[in-house]
Amino acid sequence: MSEKKMSSSRKHHLKTLMLAIAAQWLESEKTEIAAAKAAHLSETCGSCNTSGDQAALIDICKKLMSAIDKIDEERYDNEGKVVKGDKEIEDLKIKMVDLGGVKKPALKKVRMSASAMLSALLGTKHSVNMDLRAGLKTVKKEKKEENVDAGDWRKNVDDKADRKKMFEEV
Repeated sequence: MSEKKMSSSRKHHLKTLMLAIAAQWLESEKTEIAAAKAAHLSETCGSCNTSGDQAALIDICKKLMSAIDKIDEERYDNEGKVVKGDKEIEDLKIKMVDLGGVKKPALKKVRMSASAMLSALLGTKHSVNMDLRAGLKTVKKEKKEENVDAGDWRKNVDDKADRKKMFEEV
């Protein structure tokens, strides 16, 4: 089966059409949300009649305060539910990682000296010197001069001849 490739102008045209349709959907959603909000406010609050004597206004204020308290309690309860749900989600994520295991990425070999590695880990504030020889005391070695007698070379030959005889006898 050979699939025909779409030209770039055709792709661009389809993309612009899809974006236009998505923009229309967003606008319709905004108008629906605004209408739902207005309906909820008119249903919940109603119209406020402020014409009247002082006792009627005090009564209206008391009703509004009780409504505010009720809504505040509901908000507090809902926040508690949300926090509990978030904690549950985090626990489940941790369980998933534990059950599924974490895949370790392939590590690359890095050539770095120990002092460079420590400075990268600790930062520039801490200076670490990995030169272990720096803390050691220097000791001067005394050279022992062996006096080698040049002596008679025949004596050395005779000594070696004795050793040769030892090996030959065995």
